[in-house]
Amino acid sequence: MKSNELSRKNMKNHGIKFWRVWVNEQGKSCQNLHLLAGHKQSVFADGAAPIWSALHYSGIAKVVTLILMPGEIGEWHENPIPQWIVPLRGRWSVEMMDGVIVEMGPGDISFGGDQRTKNKNGHRSWAVGENPAELLLIQVLDPPPWNPCD
Repeated sequence: MKSNELSRKNMKNHGIKFWRVWVNEQGKSCQNLHLLAGHKQSVFADGAAPIWSALHYSGIAKVVTLILMPGEIGEWHENPIPQWIVPLRGRWSVEMMDGVIVEMGPGDISFGGDQRTKNKNGHRSWAVGENPAELLLIQVLDPPPWNPCD
C-alpha cells in the first residue's frame, strides 16, 4: 500500500481533541470535550510533501505565556478574552462553576470562552503536583463559530 493510501485510511474520522470552556443559559461556566476536524491532505509549505492540515481560525491573535506555581489555587475568574490554552510543561486543573474539574497536561488543548458568566465567577485553576504548569495562550477576538453543545 502506498503511503498516501495508508495515510488516508488512518485519517478517517481523525481530529485533535480539545476542552471547550463556555457559558450556559443559566450563566454558569461549563466545559466539554470537542474535536478540531476537517483535515485535508495538502501541501502546507512549498517543497514539502503533502500533510494533513485544517485552518480553524484566521484573524488577529496575541500570544501569552503563564506559569502556575505549585500550591497556589487561583481565585474564581473569567478568561479575559476568548483564548486557546496549550499546556507546555507540567499539569494543571480547571474547575468550572458547574463543578466539573478537568486535569490537563502536554498534548491537551483547552479553549477558554467563559466570558459573561453569572457573577463573573468563570473558573479557577491551579498547578497539579510539585512542578509549575507552563501554559501557552493564544488570545483571539471571537470564540470558535461552532456550538459548544454539539
